[in-house]
Amino acid sequence: MQEKSQNILILAALWLLMFSSSSQFFIVVPILSVIGEELNIAEGLRGTLITSYAIALAVFALIIGPISDKIGRRKILLWGSGVMTVSLALHLLAFDYTSMLIVRALAGAAGGVLTGSCVAYIGDRFPKKRRGWANGIAMTGSAVGQIAGIPLGTLLADRYGFDAPFLFFCATMAFTFVLVWLYVPQPNVVFSKDKLTIPSVLTDYLKMLRKPVYRSVAVGYMLMFLGMSSFVVYFPTWLETLGATGNDIALIFLVGGVAMVIAGPIAGRISDKKGRKTIIIVSSFALAVAMLATITAITDISITTYTFFFFVMLVVSGRMVPFQALVSEVASDHSRGKLMCLSISIGQLGMGLGSAVSGPLYASMGYGGNTLLGSLAVVSMALVVWKFIPETNQMQGEPSVSNTENILETVVEPLP
Repeated sequence: MQEKSQNILILAALWLLMFSSSSQFFIVVPILSVIGEELNIAEGLRGTLITSYAIALAVFALIIGPISDKIGRRKILLWGSGVMTVSLALHLLAFDYTSMLIVRALAGAAGGVLTGSCVAYIGDRFPKKRRGWANGIAMTGSAVGQIAGIPLGTLLADRYGFDAPFLFFCATMAFTFVLVWLYVPQPNVVFSKDKLTIPSVLTDYLKMLRKPVYRSVAVGYMLMFLGMSSFVVYFPTWLETLGATGNDIALIFLVGGVAMVIAGPIAGRISDKKGRKTIIIVSSFALAVAMLATITAITDISITTYTFFFFVMLVVSGRMVPFQALVSEVASDHSRGKLMCLSISIGQLGMGLGSAVSGPLYASMGYGGNTLLGSLAVVSMALVVWKFIPETNQMQGEPSVSNTENILETVVEPLP
């Protein structure tokens, strides 16, 4: 009972971390036009605010991965939540495009400290047969961010200015720091004994990328983030051309968040029992079809719009949660942090690329160009998962975490 209560408190802390971190990132999308108008940022440059965040996250994730393997995930979660709190407070000082670009990059650096460490912590703490479930619970923090955080942030930005939602998430992240400090222990795992020098870390990353399974995981993350950023960054802007107001956009994202809350834990639990790859692949193809159908399915702001976005976020969560659980199982204790951070770092480069391309693509081809790029990335990710990443929880028996890496290398190495 004591362990069960402790796990509940741990998941509560990780849930709030995901709520705060994800919400402060995603809130930029629906209020991008507000930020642009208040700071006089040209429409074609607004997507670079997301790019700066993604690049900073990618760089710092690479740095923090081997450190978390060396000193433990708990310390990293504390550092990350503390730095994120400060960086969100600094949004109050942004006054033009350059200053906003800088503070978003600072937030991205804090996100780089947190992002991979949260999923890696779940891999350290929970047994394989419950990792999908635990990831699903933690990921609902992001979903509730859409249900409550993003709509609330949108309304705060409309009423008090673009910096109001960042101040709100600064407060919730500060509370996250307290919860991690009090209730999140360091799991009993094997720490890395590698030296933390720049040449050694770079060598380790290069060795990882030479292994087909690790390389495929990284490519999968890149395509996942590329597809979503291509689709979602200018989605609110496009909705505004159909007559959507700030309240409409807030409600649409709320409905999408409800879908993620429903789908995340269910997809995680099913993947624990039935396997992760099938759910990832089916959800990916369903998402690709939905992306391509967007501009014909949505012609105005009506019940169809809410229903359609509900389905989109349902399949988004249906592939994301099993994929994160799958990735957490392909590395041993002492390299899980490096793999998660390497993968998410490359994924964020995909996010940055998608965000940067979205503006010119939207300006030249309209939103149909964004949905086409997004669907191509989604299908490509599904093919990578199907061809190159093995099903980890369908092996005979329950291999220990320490030898899972060797088993997977044996399974995957012969693939081209």
